[in-house]
Amino acid sequence: MTDYKEQFKSYLRKIGSGEKTSNGLTRLESADAMKLILESKATPAQIGAFMIAHRIRRPEPQELAGMIDTYLELGPKIKSKEGQTAPLCFGIPFDGRCKTAPIYPLTALILLAKQQPVVFQGGQRMPVKYGTTTTELFSMLGLELKGLTKKNLQKYFDATGLAVIHQPDHFPKADRLISYRDEIGKRPPIASMELIWTAHEGKHLLVSGFVHPPTEERAWKALQILGEQNFITIKGLEGSTDLPISRPCITARNHTEKPKRYILHPKKYNLSGKDIPWENPTIWHKQAINALNNKGLLADSLIWNAAIYLWYAGIASNLDEGIIETKEVLNSGKALQTLENLISFRSMYK
Repeated sequence: MTDYKEQFKSYLRKIGSGEKTSNGLTRLESADAMKLILESKATPAQIGAFMIAHRIRRPEPQELAGMIDTYLELGPKIKSKEGQTAPLCFGIPFDGRCKTAPIYPLTALILLAKQQPVVFQGGQRMPVKYGTTTTELFSMLGLELKGLTKKNLQKYFDATGLAVIHQPDHFPKADRLISYRDEIGKRPPIASMELIWTAHEGKHLLVSGFVHPPTEERAWKALQILGEQNFITIKGLEGSTDLPISRPCITARNHTEKPKRYILHPKKYNLSGKDIPWENPTIWHKQAINALNNKGLLADSLIWNAAIYLWYAGIASNLDEGIIETKEVLNSGKALQTLENLISFRSMYK
């Protein structure tokens, strides 16, 4: 009979021995460690030790890849129907936003209006930021995306091109780890892994946000280990995939082997300005609706973000064309009509 506590202890010895004697886990070991955590076969003390040890020394690329292997095995799965355009899968911090006004739900509406499917994933408010979440933001727009069964999530994605994997509904094993985030008071290694994991199976374009360059480099290496050959990394607002307009945007695109750096300047396109701070749901809702009408404080940020993603997705041949197409969607009312359609379809699924 397997002694899971002793097995997990061997992994802790490797990663928790100190700066000079600590060793990284192999991909297989990391996958097994994450499986023992998700299936509650490691003790609470061991899980906490694992998270804080990895927080101190930072997970290595093959360790991140191993964690994702287990998430792919045990977590929810969503697939594109035959003939559907490969989705953009956004990796944003699960602990949300609290400093800057989010743009990505509005960007998603423009992408969807151009027949570009979108996949998000996240959860309820969680440590360490307890910021506003993806499902909360869509709810502020009148679109309630919590409460879908896995089966109906797939149906909704097939019908609309939008999927939001909500951890409490679709991956309760992972959701049980939230208390550890609170108790250690720091983002655990799974927070880094969540930025580059997607529940979508098959071809897609993965977009991952980051703050610090070492995080981006580890993400590149982990994704290459996993065989992901089509991804984008974004130095976004609060580590999200929202591109700022207050400074040049640092991005990278990988098609095959080595990511290529792109520095994008909003000033060159007359879209530079102040990144709007987050205030409260009521104000954000007004800002969001105005932006979807190409008005107000968030309009330039929305145009900038949507244009870049239309370009990266191959819908626009260049950034100038992306800006033109984004403005056309906004000025024609197609973005708001897309939102109304999403709300209407949502009432068909429980």
